[in-house]
Parts: sequence; structure tokens; C-alpha cells
Amino acid sequence: MDPLPAQPRLDPGRLDAQFAFLNEADRLKSVLRATTLCDGSRRENSGEHSWHLALYAMVLADQAAPGVSIDRVIRMLLIHDLVEIDVGDVPIHSANGLAHASTETVSAEQKAAARIFGLLPADQAKAFRALWDEFEAAETPDAVFAKSLDRVQPVLANLQSGGGTWVTYDVTWDQLERRVGVKIARGAPRVWDWVQKKARAWFP
Repeated sequence: MDPLPAQPRLDPGRLDAQFAFLNEADRLKSVLRATTLCDGSRRENSGEHSWHLALYAMVLADQAAPGVSIDRVIRMLLIHDLVEIDVGDVPIHSANGLAHASTETVSAEQKAAARIFGLLPADQAKAFRALWDEFEAAETPDAVFAKSLDRVQPVLANLQSGGGTWVTYDVTWDQLERRVGVKIARGAPRVWDWVQKKARAWFP
């Protein structure tokens, strides 16, 4: 029988930092989003949203462009909304859509990223922050696909819950296409083709 591999030396300081980050991440479960669960029974929280998106990536992997790393996409999606611990959810259809990408929101999210990822040991803090920045920039194939899933999940929830945030914010078809459809189509065009046929019925 082969001997077990040697375990790395215990570093209490490193574990302290890692568990501090994990404990802080637990707070994401208390951040409520505008989107409801598919059954419309209550608003989902951002922890649930992140888990659901990771599952979306696994299930819809065959819709990704060639060369996209689903492993990296899943990691992006698991951390992409951690900044909402400090900033909260900023609905994409609120305040005419301006608040979602406003200078104030972006600045607040940058500060939150520095604080939250900064709880980790330096090597992990750097890696996690780089992955978050990549998602936010949405320029690499992995990030483009991840962003498309982040946009499509609320659409599916709205379809299942009787209109959801489209009704709440009096969303028009033009707004849905500009704020959501363009990003879904960029990373998962066949998904947007399928989704828009379902969604179009909700808009006169």
C-alpha cells in the first residue's frame, strides 16, 4: 500500500485568513435581490443566485464558445457577487438602468472587492481579485460566457414567476434587449434565440 502523501505544514495564520473570508462570504446569503424564486414565493438571495449560476454553467456548457473553460466560468460565478455584501443588489432595471453601472456603484464595488478579497491570504487575494476583475471587464471568452449566464438567469426566473421584475419596473422590450439581450447574445447566442422567443410574449 502506497503511503499517504505528506500533508503541508499547518499554518494557523493562513487558516485564520481563509476562514475569516469564508465566514464573511456567508453574509451573501442575507443580501436579497429584486428577482424572485421561480415560483414567485419570495425574493432570492445573492448566495442562491451565485449557486444557481454555477449550475447554469455546468448544464449549459455546450452553449459556450470553443475554448471557454467552464471550470473558470464556475469559479467566476461563485465569487462575482461577493461585493454585494457591502453594496447590496443594484437591479439592472432600476432607475432607468443607470444605477446598475453608475460611477458610484462601480466605485463602491471596487472598494468592496478590495476589502472582501483582502481578507484572504495574499496569494489567494490576488488570484480571486483578478478573477473578479476579469468577470467585470467581460472581455475574455470565459468572462463573456459567465456574464451571459448572469443575465439570462433572472430572465428565466421572470418567465416562471409571472413577469417578476419586468412588471415591478415596467420594463419595455427595448430595455430588455439593450440591458440584457445584447450580453446574453454575445456569450450564448443560441440561448438568447431560445429565450427571446419565450420572453417576447410578455411585452406588447
